[in-house]
Amino acid sequence: MKFLIDTECWLWWLLEPDQLNPKALELIASREHIIYFSAASSWEISIKCRLGKLFLPEEPATYVPSRLHQEGMVALPIEHSHALHVYGLPDHHRDPFDRLLIAQAQCESLPILTSDRQFRKYSVRVLWGSRRPSSAT
Repeated sequence: MKFLIDTECWLWWLLEPDQLNPKALELIASREHIIYFSAASSWEISIKCRLGKLFLPEEPATYVPSRLHQEGMVALPIEHSHALHVYGLPDHHRDPFDRLLIAQAQCESLPILTSDRQFRKYSVRVLWGSRRPSSAT
C-alpha cells in the first residue's frame, strides 16, 4: 500500500507514538508500505518551530531529512498541479497546509493517514491515525 502521512501523525510517530492507534502504528512500522511525506509538512514544521509552537530535538533542516531517511519514507514535492488543485476544493478546511495535503492526496490518488476529522469531508480515502475514535466530536 502507498499512503500520505499528515504532519501530526508523522510527528506522533517520531515523538509521541502512544497518540497513534494500533492499526496506524502497524501501517507505519511495516516496511511493506510506501509512505509519502509532503514538502507541505516540512514547511508547516519549519514555521511552527520558528514561531515556538513546536519543539524538535534538532533544527527542522536536519531533523526532517534524517528522520525521513531513517524511516524509509518518500519525500513528496509540491507540484504546481497540487497547488492549483487547492482552488477546486470545497471550503471544509481553512488550514492551508491541510488543504495542500488533501490536494496532493487527490492528485496522486493516495489515501492519507490523519487524525483530522475534517479530511473525511473531502473526496479522499482517510486512514484514521488517532487513538481518539474517528466519529467522536
